[in-house]
Amino acid sequence: MSDELFSGASELEGRTIRNIIALAMDAPAAANSGHSGTAMALAPLATTLFSRVLRHDPSNPTWADRDRFILSCGHASILQYGLAHFFGYELSVSDLKAFRQPHSRTPGHPENGVTPTVEVTTGPLGQGIANGVGMAIAERMLREDFGPDLVDHRTWVVAGDGCLEEGISHEAASLAGSLGLDRLTVFYDDNHITIDGSTELALRDDAPARFAAYGWHVINLREQANDLDAIEAATRAAIVETNRPTLIVVRSHIGFPSPTMMDRREAHGSPFSRAAITEVKEILGIDDEPFALDADLPGLNRDQVLSHGDHAGSWHERVVSAGERGERLLTQLVAAGRLVDPIVAESYEGGTSVATRKAMQRAMDTWAVSTPGLSAGSADLTDNTGVILKHSVAQSHENPGGRQIHYGIREFAMGAVMVGQALHGGIRPAGSTFFVFSDYARPAIRLAALSHAGVLFVFTHDSVGVGEDGPTHQPVEHLAALRAMPRLHVVRPSDANETLNLVEGFLRDPCPATTALVLTRQDVAVLNGDDALASMQGARFGGYVLREDADAAYTLVGTGSEVQFCLAASERLAEQGIATRVVALPCWTCFEEQDGEYRARVLRRDIPSVSLEAGATLGWHRYVDDALGIDSFGLSAPGSYAFEYFHINAEALVDFVTSRVGV
Repeated sequence: MSDELFSGASELEGRTIRNIIALAMDAPAAANSGHSGTAMALAPLATTLFSRVLRHDPSNPTWADRDRFILSCGHASILQYGLAHFFGYELSVSDLKAFRQPHSRTPGHPENGVTPTVEVTTGPLGQGIANGVGMAIAERMLREDFGPDLVDHRTWVVAGDGCLEEGISHEAASLAGSLGLDRLTVFYDDNHITIDGSTELALRDDAPARFAAYGWHVINLREQANDLDAIEAATRAAIVETNRPTLIVVRSHIGFPSPTMMDRREAHGSPFSRAAITEVKEILGIDDEPFALDADLPGLNRDQVLSHGDHAGSWHERVVSAGERGERLLTQLVAAGRLVDPIVAESYEGGTSVATRKAMQRAMDTWAVSTPGLSAGSADLTDNTGVILKHSVAQSHENPGGRQIHYGIREFAMGAVMVGQALHGGIRPAGSTFFVFSDYARPAIRLAALSHAGVLFVFTHDSVGVGEDGPTHQPVEHLAALRAMPRLHVVRPSDANETLNLVEGFLRDPCPATTALVLTRQDVAVLNGDDALASMQGARFGGYVLREDADAAYTLVGTGSEVQFCLAASERLAEQGIATRVVALPCWTCFEEQDGEYRARVLRRDIPSVSLEAGATLGWHRYVDDALGIDSFGLSAPGSYAFEYFHINAEALVDFVTSRVGV
C-alpha cells in the first residue's frame, strides 16, 4: 500500500484506518444493509481524533471529564463501532459481525446506552449538531460551578451534508454562535453526495460563509480529508480559539479509495458488491476475507491512548483533593442535579381559580435554587410559560454559569439542545413553548424519549382555551400525538397544586423520564377538601379516583382543565338522583406503569364511562366507553366561547349521561 493514501499517518494509525475501511464494507455487506461510503471516507479524520486529539479512556468509557464525540451523520454508525473496537473499548468482533442484527450492540444507528463511545442517539440528520450544542452548554455551566480543574473537556461533532441541509442545523448553529461556545467543534464532511445524487441537485450553499455569519470560527481544509497532520492542526487551532465555536470543513470523497464506488451516490446507502470490496482490500493490503481484522489493534491503540497520560485517573485524584467541592460534583453528576432540599411549596387556596402555567413559575421560584443542575428557558416565551429562574442570569459567553437560556424562536433546536444537556450528565433541563409548537419540537422529543433523556418539556396554552389566536394556535390533536410516543410521560395536571406536586416529583426523581408537562393558559378551579387530598395522593400514579360511589351508574373521566367540569357534572347528576364516580388521568403512560389491580380499581370498567377532554378523542377507547372532545380544528374566539362552542363543559357530560341512563 502506498503511504500517500493517508498522509502523516503513523504505522499504527495507517493500520487502524485500513481496518476501519474494511470493516465499513464487510459489516454492511454481511447485514445486506447499511452505509459504507461515508464511514470509509471519514476513517482518517476519526482515527486522527481518537488517536491524537480526544481525551478519552477505553478502560473508563464513562469518565465524567472525557471529551464528547457525536456522530451526527448516524447512518455512518459502523465508523463509530469500528473506532470503539479498534481503540480498545468493550466491543468485540462478534458484536461487529452482529451489525444491524436483532438485539445487538451495533444497531443501525448509534443509540445512547447501547454501545461504548455513543453519547447520544443519532440518525435523524442534524440533531447531533444540536445535541453537541447542549453538551457544550452543560460543560460550560459545570466548569463555571466547579472550576476548570474538575470540568475541562470539549465536544466534537462530525456532521455531513444532510445534517447541514436539515433546518435544525441552522437553528443550533445560530444559537451556538450567539452563545460563543468555544469548546464546540463541528466537522463538516463535505462529500457532495446524497442518496439522490450530487448535493448540487438541491444544495448550493456556501457553508463556510454561512457559519461565519453565525459567528463561528471556520477552517476550510478542502482536499485534505486523508491528511492526518492537517486534520490535527485544524483541531489544535479550534482548541485555542476563544469566544466562538469552530467549523472544520473537510472535502472528503465518499467510498474512498474504491475505484468503482468513490463519489457515487450508490456508495451512500447500498452495501458494496463482493467485487468492489475485493478491489478496495487489494488497494489497502487487507486480506480478502470478511472481518479479517487485526486482532492486536485494540490493545495497541488502547496503550497508545493511555500513553498520553492517565487523564481519568488524575481527574479522580483532583476530585478527591477538592474535598467538598468534588463530592458535590460527583453527587450532581450521578443524580443529574436533582432537587436536594425538602422545601414545601406554598399551595394554592382551594376553591380559587389559577392557570396551571402560573404554578410552573411558583415551582421554579420554590425549588430552582435547591436544584443545582437545573437549566431553564423557552423559545422566546419565558414570561408566558413560567420558567424564569429569578436566582440566575442569562447563559452567555460573558455569563458562562447562567442557567436561564434564551433559545430564541427555535423550538426544534431547543429540544435537541436539552437532550444534549441531559445526556451530558449533571444538568436537568427544562424548556418551554406553547403546546401547539410541540409540532416543531416533536423530532427532538422523540429522540429524547428514545434515549431516556431526563428532559422536562413545558407546554402551555394547551387547548382551545388559547382563544382569539385561533385554530393556528389551538392545539387539538397534540395530546393524542404525543401520547402515542413510547416512554414519553405526557402530563396534564388537574389544577395548580397538582402541577406543583408533579413538577416536584420530576425534580426529585434521580432518573426522571422524558416528560411533557401540558399546562393551561386559562384559570382552572383549584381542588378543595377531599378532592385535593385525592390529587395529592394519586397524581404521581398517573390516574386516581377523585370521587367514589359504590352505587355509581357512570364514571366521568377527565384531564387538566376538564377535571373541574367532571366534578361539576357529578354534582348536578347527583341532584337528579344519578350517582357517578370521577376519575382524573393526568398521565396515561404513568398510569400504564401501575399494576393491573390498581388500574382496574381506578377505572372500574364494569360500569359505563365517558371522558371529557378539550382535544382529539383518539386513544380514549382504552379507558372509557365513550369520549367527548374536539375532533376538528378550533376557531378564533375568546377561550370561554370556544369551550362552550365545542361543548367542553359540565352540561355536555350531564346531557350525555342522562341520555344514556334514561332520566
